[in-house]
Amino acid sequence: MAKVLMKGNEAMALAAIKGGCDAFFGYPITPQNELPEYLSYHMEANNRIFVQAESEVAAINMVYGAAGSGARVLTSSSSPGIALKQEGISYLVGSELPAVIINVMRGGPGLGGIQPSQADYNQITRTGGNGDMKVLSFAPENLQETVDIVKESFDLADYYRNPVMIAVDGLIGQMMEPVDMDKPIRKINLPKKDWAATGESKKRGKRNKIVSLHLDPYKLEEHNLALQKKYDKMIENEQRYEMVNMDKNPEIVFVAYGSMARIARSAIEMLAEENIHVGMLRPISLFPYPQKAFDNLPKETKTLLTLEMSLGQMIQDVKIASNGKHNIEFYGRTGGVVPEAEEIVHKVKSILKEAKS
Repeated sequence: MAKVLMKGNEAMALAAIKGGCDAFFGYPITPQNELPEYLSYHMEANNRIFVQAESEVAAINMVYGAAGSGARVLTSSSSPGIALKQEGISYLVGSELPAVIINVMRGGPGLGGIQPSQADYNQITRTGGNGDMKVLSFAPENLQETVDIVKESFDLADYYRNPVMIAVDGLIGQMMEPVDMDKPIRKINLPKKDWAATGESKKRGKRNKIVSLHLDPYKLEEHNLALQKKYDKMIENEQRYEMVNMDKNPEIVFVAYGSMARIARSAIEMLAEENIHVGMLRPISLFPYPQKAFDNLPKETKTLLTLEMSLGQMIQDVKIASNGKHNIEFYGRTGGVVPEAEEIVHKVKSILKEAKS
């Protein structure tokens, strides 16, 4: 199929349909509104379910019910809306229910503003829900990568029996780029959903129950340890990243994801014109964080410059992954302000100047 020019939110919506989404439950919030708007027509046209719930809390609990029946379910929102869904997300994790969650991030805290941001990093990677829980999460950089990950996420959610979150910011949601909707994705051998509460289990003389309540602490500990084995499997199998310009053996390497990585690419080109060669380590998975990538950095690399559209929420993971091998620097803007490439260039020059002094 030829590439089609699409808006980010609409491309994610169509990718969900291509990925086998059976049902969508959501509530409007800027800057992701085109996603449910698109699905409100196209889900019905494809004999699938679309419900605009009365609130984000209602939407995530509808997701819980549909996922418990074995359906492939999607919800989408933006930062404060995702915060409202956190209790339900914790229930999904605790009950081992698959679901796909799209977060088109905006500035905060609180209602904040409607401009793009990456200030949900801690909410995504540390999770805002209670208990020892993790959500498999990805942060794509462009629309083709976003579409591919959305399609694959339904398989990943089923495979791990766990929610999967795709974190993009308002820029990716609102931009337009050409995408190939039929590009093949990784095939995963999926187990049967013999755990689902469909009513069929009664015929076998045993009812399937979907619960996250375990009153016996030893049983709950056993459950949490089983979940941890699943997270460990994610850490082993799902670390995703891209290395840029490493053949130049750069002294400085950017660490940036999503839209910030796009801006960093422009800064790399501008610096190269002045014979300053900088690399980039781009995390694609946020959990699991791609710690393996840091083992492949050139020995010449002395400084990791973390770039974010936040006040530096990813720095902790960069420090952990670096394990004391590098100087860690930061540059970022917050509140919905999108940095210019020239700002990053200035930061790099100041780091190099300080190193020589």
